[in-house]
Amino acid sequence: MDMSLQGLLGLIVWFAIIGGVFYLLWWLIGYIGLPAPFDKVLRIIVAIVCVVILVNLLLGFAGTSPILKLK
Repeated sequence: MDMSLQGLLGLIVWFAIIGGVFYLLWWLIGYIGLPAPFDKVLRIIVAIVCVVILVNLLLGFAGTSPILKLK
């Protein structure tokens, strides 16, 4: 298999896994029914962590050294 196709498939799999995990966390925060300020704070924290992980993953595929090692 071509290396670029293998890298693209790996990227799609990582996006699906990360998206599924963070979607379940987002849903769980809404399902628990926390009071208003804690609900917003947790959702912001989940969103920031998700963005940091995705940017780190994309930087790794762009050729720069990622901050976090996911493997």
